Amino acid sequence: MELRMHSHHFTRRMPDLRAAVIGGCVAGVVFLVIELVAMRLMGQSVWGPPRMIAAIVLGRDALMQPATFAPGIMLAALVTHFVLAMLFTVILAVIMAPFSLDSSVGMASLVGAVFGVLLYVVNFYGMTQWFPWFADARGWVSFLNHIVFGLVAADTYLRLERKEEETTGAG
Repeated sequence: MELRMHSHHFTRRMPDLRAAVIGGCVAGVVFLVIELVAMRLMGQSVWGPPRMIAAIVLGRDALMQPATFAPGIMLAALVTHFVLAMLFTVILAVIMAPFSLDSSVGMASLVGAVFGVLLYVVNFYGMTQWFPWFADARGWVSFLNHIVFGLVAADTYLRLERKEEETTGAG
């Protein structure tokens, strides 16, 4: 039985961007479903959070209308949501790969959860200087949902990534 010790120091290893993009899409879907189910369970409009996301690119006018379904606003919200989900997961992969933080499911999950917490802080405390309407969405549901996002993004990336030795040794 061989015991492997994984060092988490910096190495020159590139992330698998394909795995990161797919991981971002998967984590984005999970995030969206949880958010909408939570809104419904709390008796709030399911169209409120998408309008807040759409307002990032469309401006405050997306928030001024009643929180009902509007095709253009929902399309802008979905595109923005998934672009950000993919971007955040690529950032996570860029952190994980060179430090071998993708060495196990446990390590990837821990890193993903911490990343989710940091993402929540950046989104709901840092970015509110440009998008103040997100201050209204602070709370335990958003906090936990960001942790789940980080977990799903990291674990999906781990399961899908092709490490360099797998891609270079198969030639």
